[in-house]
Amino acid sequence: MEHAVEVEDLVKTYGSTRALDGVTLQVPEGRVLGLLGPNGAGKTTTVRVLTTLLRPDSGRATVLGIDVLKDPDRLRRVIGVAGQYAAVDELLTGRENLVLVGRLYHLPRAEITRRADELLERFELTEAASRVVGGYSGGMRRRLDLAASLVNRPRVLFLDEPTTGLDPRSRLRLWEVIEDLVRDGTTLLLTTQYLEEADRLADRIAVIDTGKVIAEGTSDELKDKVGGSVVVVRPADPADGERAMVALQAVGDPVRGTGGDLTMQATTGVALVTEAARVLEEAGVAISELALRRPTLDDVFLTLTGHGAEQAAAEETA
Repeated sequence: MEHAVEVEDLVKTYGSTRALDGVTLQVPEGRVLGLLGPNGAGKTTTVRVLTTLLRPDSGRATVLGIDVLKDPDRLRRVIGVAGQYAAVDELLTGRENLVLVGRLYHLPRAEITRRADELLERFELTEAASRVVGGYSGGMRRRLDLAASLVNRPRVLFLDEPTTGLDPRSRLRLWEVIEDLVRDGTTLLLTTQYLEEADRLADRIAVIDTGKVIAEGTSDELKDKVGGSVVVVRPADPADGERAMVALQAVGDPVRGTGGDLTMQATTGVALVTEAARVLEEAGVAISELALRRPTLDDVFLTLTGHGAEQAAAEETA
């Protein structure tokens, strides 16, 4: 099978809101596709359709050749899902959670025991296996949730923003576990609003915004679309952002980025840095950073949508 996941022209509306507006994408077997975009872009809606939790208004989707709409029961037996929030029972122990999932899949008792032991060890939860999950840290709960999604040995795994809310160390550990799964041959569709996460884990990235896939390719391919290097300007005083924006319009087309930064495509290379410094000095805007660098995924998002992915996510959750 060339593609483990195939999606064609998915549409889903909620009243006047078009959550999915013709989403089309493919995930080759054994590879990772990252869906990158801000909250409300349509990432979770796409995952909910592909995991039989939501019916689209129109379009077609198959996973491992199984039609999502025509044979949902069969599909549920061969996929794994970990949502944005850990779906574990806080009143049960870690081991009891995994055993419960095994029973829901009607696995043989001996297989459930073996599988629980394997997963507890793999996710470094053996010592906490007999503890009630209510006492687990956030990172431990996420690892247990991911372990639960693997009890049935799924060939395709859907992870919906799996590291949201985790501290940097827990996020890094979970990334390592996900990389191990992919090396073992698991096909993965990963939604994220973290640029670094998409850059590290995904073989290909689909940038999604307002229910549409607006760009797709490898990380390097997407960065190349920005068109060379970019100039980044950071005013020393965030209150000077608007004045800096107006001043820079004399030499380029500045776009607001994350953390108060302004970004411009470096069409004239180093010369643009010199010109930017001149107009900012004339405008009386002090700067803490003025740099020429290679594009990032956020620059891709800025170029395509006019706002950064992480910036938009922060604004929508504020």
